Amino acid sequence: MAKAGRRYSLIMYTHMINRWWPAVVAIGIALLGLSWAVKWWGFEDWRWFTLASVGLFVLGVALFMFALRKSAYVQLFNDHLRLVTPFLRINISYKRIRRTSSTAMGALFPPKTISNWRREILEPLAPLTALVIELNGYPISQTVLRFFLSPFFFKDKTPHFIILVQDWMRFSSELETMRAGGGVVAPRKKPGTQSILSRLPHK
Repeated sequence: MAKAGRRYSLIMYTHMINRWWPAVVAIGIALLGLSWAVKWWGFEDWRWFTLASVGLFVLGVALFMFALRKSAYVQLFNDHLRLVTPFLRINISYKRIRRTSSTAMGALFPPKTISNWRREILEPLAPLTALVIELNGYPISQTVLRFFLSPFFFKDKTPHFIILVQDWMRFSSELETMRAGGGVVAPRKKPGTQSILSRLPHK
């Protein structure tokens, strides 16, 4: 059985959900408030009940999103890299990897080349360094990958993944060790290290 290394949370996935789940909570609360108002005004029971049900459902979706904030990750094994999100799990054989390089997110996605809404999402992440893993081919259909993954996992149409994690240098070092056949690297604790996510501005 292949030994598993540490899990590296995907910052982009967490960042995207952190942008949306508070807004979904606000919508759910607004619907519940509206249902209470409809009932207070004396409308038919089915009206306020429907609004309340939808509001509770939306709140449930928000809680589900909150629970999944850090559920996306990459993990190294002896012979492959595993990329996991709540709706996608793929194994990438080291034999598929052509090379890796490190680049700032802002350089991968220059502001003038992306839309306004993508620019707003990327702005707090632009200074961070990502690892670009170039492949000789995707393990599954590119269409499926682009459907389930954020556009920020891809800089163009060539086979590759952009991996943004908290400790990219450590992840890169362990990846090269695994590719060279060095086996799983034992986790090391770094006291006093501040999470990159904790330094992102909150909106």
